[in-house]
Amino acid sequence: MVEELLTAAAVAGSAAAVYLGAAARVVKQYEKGVVLRFGRLRHGIRPPGFTLVVPFVDRLHKVNMQIVTMPVPAQEGITRDNVTVRVDAVVYFKVVDAAAAIIRVEDYRFAVSQIAQTSLRSIIGKSDLDDLLSNREKLNQGLELMIDNPAVEWGVTIDRVEIKDVSLPETMKRSMARQAEADRERRARVINADAELQASKKLAEAAGVMSETPAALQLRLLQTVVAVAAEKNSTLVLPFPVELLRFLERAAQNAPAVDRSTPAPPPPSLHVHDPHLHDPLDAFRAPQPAEPERTRDDDAGTAGCI
Repeated sequence: MVEELLTAAAVAGSAAAVYLGAAARVVKQYEKGVVLRFGRLRHGIRPPGFTLVVPFVDRLHKVNMQIVTMPVPAQEGITRDNVTVRVDAVVYFKVVDAAAAIIRVEDYRFAVSQIAQTSLRSIIGKSDLDDLLSNREKLNQGLELMIDNPAVEWGVTIDRVEIKDVSLPETMKRSMARQAEADRERRARVINADAELQASKKLAEAAGVMSETPAALQLRLLQTVVAVAAEKNSTLVLPFPVELLRFLERAAQNAPAVDRSTPAPPPPSLHVHDPHLHDPLDAFRAPQPAEPERTRDDDAGTAGCI
């Protein structure tokens, strides 16, 4: 009798152990349990901890209530200003209704991933390239609203959406680089011109001060000579008064203008006649009569006396 009781107790204990092993479930702190009995939702969500279900009757589904980080694959699209870009993003979401996440959608993770891709592609088509590069906060908010509207019915709430990277074609990168370089060059020229303006004002003030004391200009010239001579070089500085240059310039302006259009007459040629040389033009000249021989008076007187 005792042996039969012990055997029955052992069998009952074994059955109870098997039942507990089949019925016992553990729900983690960051999870919630949804029980389906014969495929029908049981009211009440199983909290974290130890819980029991009916073996072969109930099916416990554990839902993760943590924030899930899901990367969105890069989507290629054309912006509103007709620029082809590739944009990828990341979505942060969490489940707030475990029963809706199990009952209303087959796979809420896959559903959120697909709606995120389509919403990202729609945002690319509605935005300009400048907005994608510089106004991402507004685009992130719009993308979050587009994903969150259908996800609320699935028991999922979107915590945050971030656009990670915007890939541009190489030609567009070079064009933007040239534009940025031109903009920097323009600003550099404006700054340089402003500096020249300020320097000219200071020089004008200095010139006004020096004009009151002429000796100051001479001292400034001597300072320049000393500064040049301080270096070990072969530069030779010769101070030259500017007033002399101005005087020469005024003299050149006041000089009468010379008419160079009329050529100057040639200088008169000097002809030297040598009686011993034969002139080729003598053949064309008329012969001149010979002059009679004149007798000097002294010779005549002398002849008479004799």
